[in-house]
Amino acid sequence: MSLVKLTIKGISYSQTQNGAYALILNEVDGDRKLPIVIGAFEAQSIAIALEKEIKPPRPLTHDLFKSFADRFDIVIKQVIIHKLVDGVFYSSIICERDKIEEIIDARTSDAIALALRFHAPIFTYKNILDKAGIYLNANPTELEGHNPDEDGVLSPPETFGMESEEKKSGYAKFSLIELHELLETAVQDEDYEKAVRIRDEISKRES
Repeated sequence: MSLVKLTIKGISYSQTQNGAYALILNEVDGDRKLPIVIGAFEAQSIAIALEKEIKPPRPLTHDLFKSFADRFDIVIKQVIIHKLVDGVFYSSIICERDKIEEIIDARTSDAIALALRFHAPIFTYKNILDKAGIYLNANPTELEGHNPDEDGVLSPPETFGMESEEKKSGYAKFSLIELHELLETAVQDEDYEKAVRIRDEISKRES
């Protein structure tokens, strides 16, 4: 299975799911996005790692792990998001010490927080991106003035709009064609939390 490199596009806050954030990963050589729902602590840790000018007064857990690893000459070489089961992403941290490689299982949010601190690349398998990635058809006018060097920088937090109780209840009543149309609209509106739920419903039916 071929690996696809990802970069971090940004983090969005959800008002409809208390304490939840959506981490948006970008396909390096494509237009697909991979939204992953993460917790508040992990979102904060990733945001601090992205914003170089922010330095907490005391080390966060991931900073402590970085200091520990540096002390014992452990290097994180890369992070691989290797599995997707029931909407949950599973990741592996590839470490090296004394030219001996070890693979450590980790939550994806923790793995990415550490990858940022070690300047390690993030990958996923093509079949996972094919299944869970959201393809964004960008118009040429939307690409004008776009700077690709900014893709790895945290954008200002985006606020999700509140949804009606009917929409929150699920998307079982929609056909696949309607779901794909709803998915496209959610992506265009940058409502990634909604897009994640629609994507999961599509994946469940097509699996």
